[in-house]
Amino acid sequence: MGGFSGGFSRRDFLTLTGSATVAAIAGPAGAAMGQNDKFDLVIKGGDVIDPSQSLRGKRDIGIRWGVIEAIEDEIPAARATKTIDASGKLVMPGLVDLHCHVYPYGSAIGIPADELVQFQGTTTVVSAGDAGVNNLAALRRYIVAQSRARIYAFVHIANNGLSAFPVAELYNIDNAQVEACAMALAENQDFLIGVKVRMSENVIFKHGLEPLKRGIQACEMCGWPARMMVHIGGVETKELMSDILNLLRPGDILTHAYSGAPNMSGAFTNIVQEGRLLPAALEAKQRGVLFDVGHGGGSFDFTVAEIAIPGGCPPDTISSDIHVFSGNSPGMPFLPNVMSKFLAMGSSLEQVVAMATSGPARIINRTPKIGTLQRGAPGDVAIMDLVEGPVSFVDTRDNKRDGNLLLKPVQTVINGVAFGRPYQSPFAVR
Repeated sequence: MGGFSGGFSRRDFLTLTGSATVAAIAGPAGAAMGQNDKFDLVIKGGDVIDPSQSLRGKRDIGIRWGVIEAIEDEIPAARATKTIDASGKLVMPGLVDLHCHVYPYGSAIGIPADELVQFQGTTTVVSAGDAGVNNLAALRRYIVAQSRARIYAFVHIANNGLSAFPVAELYNIDNAQVEACAMALAENQDFLIGVKVRMSENVIFKHGLEPLKRGIQACEMCGWPARMMVHIGGVETKELMSDILNLLRPGDILTHAYSGAPNMSGAFTNIVQEGRLLPAALEAKQRGVLFDVGHGGGSFDFTVAEIAIPGGCPPDTISSDIHVFSGNSPGMPFLPNVMSKFLAMGSSLEQVVAMATSGPARIINRTPKIGTLQRGAPGDVAIMDLVEGPVSFVDTRDNKRDGNLLLKPVQTVINGVAFGRPYQSPFAVR
């Protein structure tokens, strides 16, 4: 038998997921709807916020064949096969989490991406270096291919991937194999975003810039514009932090950008030192380096963010760094909770939603129209309550800040299908 016809390759087929595959092959989602045709799902009466279209207001969203077909002031109830009543709720694109750990069974810290959906509203997630060359194929075949949530990944520069226990992955620099990493990038361009490296002293020991240099070299050898995601937090010396920033290229990602974690001797060596933003951090931001939150269980400090952001280094993306340990930490880094912390620090709702939808979607740059509710996009929708009332937030260094707005996930839709029952959030507003 022959292969796919009409210019539709096997790789094109594999890059599509779920009911979006059916839509792409069968085509009805792209066909004009008649006046009597019904939507498979209508999300009615919500307060829609979609930064990708500068849209805010009450709208109905009609989804057919897994794809958004209409976003209108009102869609008659008779045209809906199924309806979700979103009255009084925020309706936004499915969230995109640029930094999380979703490699269960292959990693000591991985959480199944599908189990995060109801807690986070995430329809697309990015594995931040869980797998290296040695176990990347298993991540792709056994995790990515069997998840309803979309999963992309950064491959770790260390062949063994992220393996912090009992010895971190880059104590032995020989684990960082440039050519092998470059080959993995070349063979998985549809799935990978680039290379991850952790530059904390407790991960790379005394290897200085070498792990980052090898990651950049792999990106530049692979044949396409792969990005670096660079983890900071407690780097070995103050000078090394500036050297890291100076080496990053436009489009590379500084994750844990607002970490306040000390190095192994207890010194504070991150982008804010002695109460001042490093000049190299501002220069990196102005050069086009992207700043990602990556909250996690030990990597977000209000006091760092409160200096860096007004100093010219606001985040480009808000991400959770959620994993089995961080999810049980006092900072509660579930993505809507992290977004709420930035509301408390003065960001607008539109800014916060953009940093968890259209912002990371541009960085991923793989599946068209992720992070948006525009017509023709996959039917990925996050429905949330915006609860007003006094609420207290804590960072990963036990600093507390008070706010009056809290995002609480209610229901998530992936490819036009409601994912599980409506979720009752445990996050309490006092």
